[in-house]
Amino acid sequence: MARLIRETGPCQLEPEPWRSPFQSLVQAVAHQQLNGTAANTILARFKKLFPKRRFPKPEDLAKVTDEQIRACGFSFAKIAAIRDIATKTLDGTIPSSRQVEKLGDEEIISRLTEARGVGRWTVEMLLIFQLGRGDVLPADDFGVRNGYRLAYKKRDMPAPRDLLKFGERWRPHATTAAWYLWRAADAARKKK
Repeated sequence: MARLIRETGPCQLEPEPWRSPFQSLVQAVAHQQLNGTAANTILARFKKLFPKRRFPKPEDLAKVTDEQIRACGFSFAKIAAIRDIATKTLDGTIPSSRQVEKLGDEEIISRLTEARGVGRWTVEMLLIFQLGRGDVLPADDFGVRNGYRLAYKKRDMPAPRDLLKFGERWRPHATTAAWYLWRAADAARKKK
């Protein structure tokens, strides 16, 4: 890890705390199984459905049909997920921005994964990139696992449980370690 840090330079992770959990989850659903360009195009079309807002509020989804959302490029499964995220935000299952700040990581994971289409990885991305939590190791993330394999010169990809066990040495800075592992994976991809 010391070599990787020297080669990469200072960690430049910049959380985006201005997003609500609702926005973070909708954006994460848009990005599932798509490249960033395609997901961002779909999100731009989606936001145009709500011209008076920078990003829609959960209650705004009642004003549009599934067909309108589908025309933006969302699959029906993703539409169902987005609607469930909106419903669970309105009923308090998914906390507000102010409430989420007061909760521990595992409680946030537990509450947010109740929404359709939201798994542990999605919530870990919210913990890292929205809330700026410092001790999150997304062991199921392909880039983190591949970065570990490359940085530690392993032949095989580690199992998530093995990476979590190894990652205990990075606590309480697991998020920073994950950022560096992503950089290792990025550097290898750029070399190709």
